[in-house]
This record gives sequence, structure tokens and C-alpha cells, in this order.
Amino acid sequence: MQAAQDRQKSYADRKRKPMEFGLGTELCLRSRLGKGSYDLFVEEPVEIMEWEIKRLKRSRIPLVKVRWNSKRGPEFTWEREDSFKKKYPQLFTNRASSSTTRS
Repeated sequence: MQAAQDRQKSYADRKRKPMEFGLGTELCLRSRLGKGSYDLFVEEPVEIMEWEIKRLKRSRIPLVKVRWNSKRGPEFTWEREDSFKKKYPQLFTNRASSSTTRS
């Protein structure tokens, strides 16, 4: 049984190729779920529309409203500013810092 599993793994490893993607690379992934197939697209943020601070009892969370380049039309989501800034620093070039955010 183990020999058959090792043989299958070595066959799969020979077929597998390493993939690398750069910023802005558009991907189309095809997945079969049940009887249908669905296309999945990697979407990139276009711009930051708004800044807002979410107030909780003991903390404040800076948020940004992001417009995405969706194939289905304009889409917007609210994201945490700190983690979003790490992934997409180029979108924050027009804004000095989050200290000037309105509440």
C-alpha cells in the first residue's frame, strides 16, 4: 500500500510546477463544484474612497473603504487600515497618516 502511495506522489510531483505571481497579475482559476464550474478572479484594489474610525468600548479601529476592480462591476469593502496599508502601501501615497482621520 505504501509503495503505491509513494508512486502516486512521485507522479504528482513531476506534474506540479512552481508558480509565481507579481502585483497586479490577474488570475482565472477554474473549480468544479458539483455539476457546475465557477471562475474565480483575483481582484486588486483601485482606490481608497473613505476613512473612518470604528469606536468600541476601549479601543478605536481605523478603517478604509476600498473600491475593487471587480468583473461584476464596482465593489466596495471596509478593511482595517493597518493591515491594508501593509499589503497595498501604494494606495496611501496621497495621505500623510491616519492621525488626520475624521471620526
